[in-house]
Amino acid sequence: MPFFLIIMKRLFLWFASASFALNSLKANKLRTLLSLLGMVIGIFLIIFIGAAVDALKKNINDSISRLGDEVIFVHKWPWEGGFNYPFWKYLMRPQPNPREAFLLQERLENIAFVSFQAESNAQVRSSKFSIESAPIYGQAEGMNRVSPLDIEKGRSFSEMEILTGRDVCIIGPEVAENLFPGAQPIGQTLRIGARKFAVIGLTKTQGESLIDIGEDGRIYVPFGSFKALFGVNGSGIHREIVVKPKLGVPRARVKNELMGAMRGIRKIHPLEEEDFTLNEASMIAKETAGITNVLNLVALLIGGMAILVGGFGVANILFVSVKERIPQIGLQKALGAKRSFILWQFLFEAISLSMLGGLLGLLLVYLSALGVRSFSDFEMVLSFDNVVRGLWVSSLVGLIAGIAPAWSASKLPPVEAIRQGG
Repeated sequence: MPFFLIIMKRLFLWFASASFALNSLKANKLRTLLSLLGMVIGIFLIIFIGAAVDALKKNINDSISRLGDEVIFVHKWPWEGGFNYPFWKYLMRPQPNPREAFLLQERLENIAFVSFQAESNAQVRSSKFSIESAPIYGQAEGMNRVSPLDIEKGRSFSEMEILTGRDVCIIGPEVAENLFPGAQPIGQTLRIGARKFAVIGLTKTQGESLIDIGEDGRIYVPFGSFKALFGVNGSGIHREIVVKPKLGVPRARVKNELMGAMRGIRKIHPLEEEDFTLNEASMIAKETAGITNVLNLVALLIGGMAILVGGFGVANILFVSVKERIPQIGLQKALGAKRSFILWQFLFEAISLSMLGGLLGLLLVYLSALGVRSFSDFEMVLSFDNVVRGLWVSSLVGLIAGIAPAWSASKLPPVEAIRQGG
């Protein structure tokens, strides 16, 4: 038989099987929808949680990129720890100070820039409005080169403003909205304590971040001004050294050099443990990876159970359909229909039934994602990969669930099938 005729025969077989299957589904709408319930819930749970985890990862990665993938932070507290975080071990550690940052810049060969910043909270006022507790960041010389601010309007600090500690500030959009609603913030004046600060810059809106909440509510001032407001060693002040390595230098070499320099500056004995930590943005991704893995596992377990129930529902409806259509199967076989025709007829019905459940589940995910995005800043999107995953899982479940009833239908002898129908 020519290859073209074989292809045409196969296409006719599939088309005829699909036609019988769809007519059966249309004839039993209520039974079809009820049997799909488990499939719809299962696909919804797996894809919705998968989409939420994807959005979570994107939010974390965006936050990490704003911190700076290449930047190393010298801290008192480590960013890693989990549930058994031994905070008492780090409680008495000294915080980094500006002198240590200066010495690191002098001693390190593979470091491009070193800077220092401190953070505290204070009441901030404009002429009409106030914020009870706003995070104030004091930035030392070189911070523009180590971790530059993303400015939307105005400008960053000049080196002279940093060196002389002028009373100027850069504010986030949330601060601008609270202190100067409806007004242009650049050129306005705000008060921190007894000091007046001129607003010279406005940062871009970053939105809510899962690892750095409140970035839009910050106020940045030169470190000299910060020191005049809060001092350096006062309680409630968080300090850090920020280090940017030279391009092309291996990460391990930079960290080893930085570790040795800090131990030398603090005169730590070779057998003693260091009293500081080198933190990197990638450490946050490692810490959150466990959370996302647990969420994915929960989605698979709960969604898998729901899909299992849906698969049994599909198999059940197929067995009922086979029993109802025994006379039709016998007549088809008597007229010369092969077992493969009967088999594909019921397999196609099972796959179509499952894919319909998958499509309804994906529709629920899409509507839920729209609801989440409209009521929060959490950017949740039903991606093409998740759509393909949902359709693939539902069609696979339909294929597995339909094998047994389709096989039993294809094995029915034509005479016996016609007799049972009569």
